[in-house]
Amino acid sequence: MAVEANYTIDELAREAGTTVRSLRVYHERGILPPPLVKGRTGFYSPEHLSRVRTISRLLNRGIKLNGIKELLKAWDRGDGLSDVLGVIDETTTQSGKFPSETISAAELEARYRDVPAGLARIVSIGLYQPIDATTYRIANPRLLSIGNRLAETGLPITEVVGELENLYADCDRIARRHIDLFHRLGWARFQESQRTPEDLAEVTEQLAATRVLPGRATVALVSQLVLKYLETDTAELAELYDDPADLAAALRREHQPS
Repeated sequence: MAVEANYTIDELAREAGTTVRSLRVYHERGILPPPLVKGRTGFYSPEHLSRVRTISRLLNRGIKLNGIKELLKAWDRGDGLSDVLGVIDETTTQSGKFPSETISAAELEARYRDVPAGLARIVSIGLYQPIDATTYRIANPRLLSIGNRLAETGLPITEVVGELENLYADCDRIARRHIDLFHRLGWARFQESQRTPEDLAEVTEQLAATRVLPGRATVALVSQLVLKYLETDTAELAELYDDPADLAAALRREHQPS
């Protein structure tokens, strides 16, 4: 871990979206390295913050603290990907059939070799999921496609993973806000109701809407804002075409799924 220290334990908890109690548990379980102590106060670095966020994502993926500890220890030791995958296989339950989009462990290891704690980070954002010690499933093809596009522009792989983590964190915040609204406005009312068939139908309808509408609205709004912020660039680029319609046609072709 780097020695640069920027956060007290309260500040680290606030920045990572967790609690001081959770951070103390992480210390006790050996998955969060100790802070740099100055006087009687411990200070945490940005790498501590990254580690805490990775732990939170792995917990959200259903991996227990013991499994996270072994996963991070294996990665910190520089173990091969097959060894690390073996740790994951022991701490997660695999069920059902996996889609055909897979990648070998060797290829994945080569791709993310230069990314600090790369395996834990790509698993924590749901990019890949282990099938066994030699094979990974591509769990989120759309997110992977975004990462590939960023890499094609020349962005270093470490920064690509960082951008995907930022995107994941932004989406996670949006999702949690909507879930909080459902709990406060829908679920809480249902808990206090007589639980009649009408009450059940109402909360079921609210649940169904919460599962779908936030995603649709977010996609539409992000697309609208991207177009807004690209207006100047698009107009400048159009001037370089003999016929601006050629640019529009090119953009439509680029937008088509491959």
